[in-house]
Amino acid sequence: MRNLLAGLAVALSAACSGGAFAADEASQEAFNNNCRTCHSWKKGDNRLGPSLHGVVGRKAGSAEGFAFSETLKKSSVTWDEGSLDKFIANPDGFIPSNNMKPFTGIADAGTRKQIIDFLKSNPE
Repeated sequence: MRNLLAGLAVALSAACSGGAFAADEASQEAFNNNCRTCHSWKKGDNRLGPSLHGVVGRKAGSAEGFAFSETLKKSSVTWDEGSLDKFIANPDGFIPSNNMKPFTGIADAGTRKQIIDFLKSNPE
């Protein structure tokens, strides 16, 4: 009986960790498919857009080494789940004149959540 319980515990642990891996993989895929053309998640790796490493909790327009629009720099936004969701859904609707052209937003809430989950997994 003890061996059976130990075996079940190992199987359950493997199943749970596999599910967590799949969620992380799906979140990274959502980021890659929608953001990676212009943004990196690696610290200090600014491209056409700023690095999004550690973006959650950071004031908008404050990442070092990137030339942000004045509108973004002067906004009072600090990036959290809610503000990121609104911005990813409709950048110009949330912070007008933000230089995210030609990106116009992602309508699908599930995809936005996956991207935000990925960004949250990459703290400063």
